[in-house]
Amino acid sequence: MTRQDKRNGLWALHDFGQKPWLDFISRDILASGELKRMIGEDGITGVTTNPSIFEKAVNSSNDYDVDIGKMAREGKNAGEIYEALAFRDVREAADLLKGINNESKGTDGFVSIEVSPHFAADVEATIESGVGIFNYLGEKNILIKVPATVEGNKAIEELLVKGVNINATLIFSIEQYEGVARAYLRALKRRKDKGLSLSAVHSVASVFVSRIDTAVDKALDRMAAEPGVMPGKAGIIRELRGRAAVANSCRVYHRYREIFSGREFRELETSGAALQNIVWGSTSTKDPSYSDVKYVEELIGRDTVNTIPLSTVKAFKDHGTAGNTLDANLRGAGQIIEQLLSLGIDVDVVCRQIQYEGVRAFTDSYDNLFSSIEGKRQGFVKG
Repeated sequence: MTRQDKRNGLWALHDFGQKPWLDFISRDILASGELKRMIGEDGITGVTTNPSIFEKAVNSSNDYDVDIGKMAREGKNAGEIYEALAFRDVREAADLLKGINNESKGTDGFVSIEVSPHFAADVEATIESGVGIFNYLGEKNILIKVPATVEGNKAIEELLVKGVNINATLIFSIEQYEGVARAYLRALKRRKDKGLSLSAVHSVASVFVSRIDTAVDKALDRMAAEPGVMPGKAGIIRELRGRAAVANSCRVYHRYREIFSGREFRELETSGAALQNIVWGSTSTKDPSYSDVKYVEELIGRDTVNTIPLSTVKAFKDHGTAGNTLDANLRGAGQIIEQLLSLGIDVDVVCRQIQYEGVRAFTDSYDNLFSSIEGKRQGFVKG
């Protein structure tokens, strides 16, 4: 039986032009064969990681302890141990996805690994780290994740020119997205001018979703709790809860289609350039009153990827429904953003703030991960 013969909820996403990637990695799902099974049976075609995911993988089990102990006794420090652990997991996942990468002619079957979030404001350090990780792993289906800050976009452009595949991450607003898309197009033009292959470099743009609703809903709830709120206004506030994130994502998707259907990209495409697909990230549901598959079901459309956490993968397989929802939701997206603005909530301002908070959260996870590895390392050395 081929992969295409096996159908379930995730396979249905492919029918609408969306690729489901797993937003998780751990030694257990690699060693147990679970990731291999998900690729073969569930339609998973990629894997993403970040500092929070690695922190959870290391701290929630003893799966890495044998390796940590061995390297600790060899005199390796926490940074060296982290790289060995992370690089091994990413390389194993990349090996499992090579077939998909080959079948898709290099447009799918990727694994992402992030540069240190401490470099988010340091262009040169990001470039050096990105090149180093990409060359060390030595696999064509690796994406280096770089936060889409102002400095990050400069590094993204330079890394792409150097032939490093990029996953531009922590994008929230249209403005942030356009910065990434323009960096990609500039890099392609520079490669073309240098006589370098355009088909050899790939990129995706990861737009984070659920965190926007978390932030906007808090503002709406504060507004609803104010004394003397008019009944009509209270009704509008209730109706807008849980709608900002998808509306914002639809606006970004619309801009994505405009940019990559335009003459500028089409001329590059004739020379071998691939689309810089939109990736929906942070698609687990944070508010338990919302559907646990909300940010999958409402964001399905062609030329997109959804990086789905493990719990949401299981939920969507169980009761998710696939349909071309992005096009349907595009129509009302602008009105929702305007209604929020009329209440004093500027979604673009919210996006700028939560990008900053996102970088800080990843930095905290990165530091906590190193602290945990160091604690275990010292325990093995003393033992």
